Amino acid sequence: MQAPWSPWLNYRLLQQKPTVGWLMELCEENYRRLLLLAPDIRAMEGSFLSSPDGVMDLHLEIQEQTPYTSLVRLTYFFDHTDGHAADPDVTLRLYYDASQAEVVRLEQRSLPLNRGEVLPTLEQKWDVNLFLSKWLAYCREQGHRFDIERPARARPTREKIMTSG
Repeated sequence: MQAPWSPWLNYRLLQQKPTVGWLMELCEENYRRLLLLAPDIRAMEGSFLSSPDGVMDLHLEIQEQTPYTSLVRLTYFFDHTDGHAADPDVTLRLYYDASQAEVVRLEQRSLPLNRGEVLPTLEQKWDVNLFLSKWLAYCREQGHRFDIERPARARPTREKIMTSG
């Protein structure tokens, strides 16, 4: 059985500037990877927690559901003296008719990929969506999965979450 194709495994892609077609393929991969983590995401509402033994809890918040799209937030929460720090903190839009998931907003401190509040270039969109693809694969390898029957009981409010900056 051949391993699934992933954009970062193809050395040639990393040596050239990304194209719109490559970005669309990456967003399709992100969609498939997210559905592995949350197969019932289209029917989910509210906040959900994935806590496999021995790994950090992963938080999913459904911010908006429409017939053709969803807006979701995915993050880890780190304890901090000032509350909780969300990192990475990703908001993404799922397009069900196109089977795509695209990063709308990414905040992270470890490997800052998002270069500020400017109109995103194709390369910036590629970078943040490539990060999402790798992170989703990592989360799946860690055993994360969101179950519609197990919503999060308590989650830090936005007011208590540290923002990057």
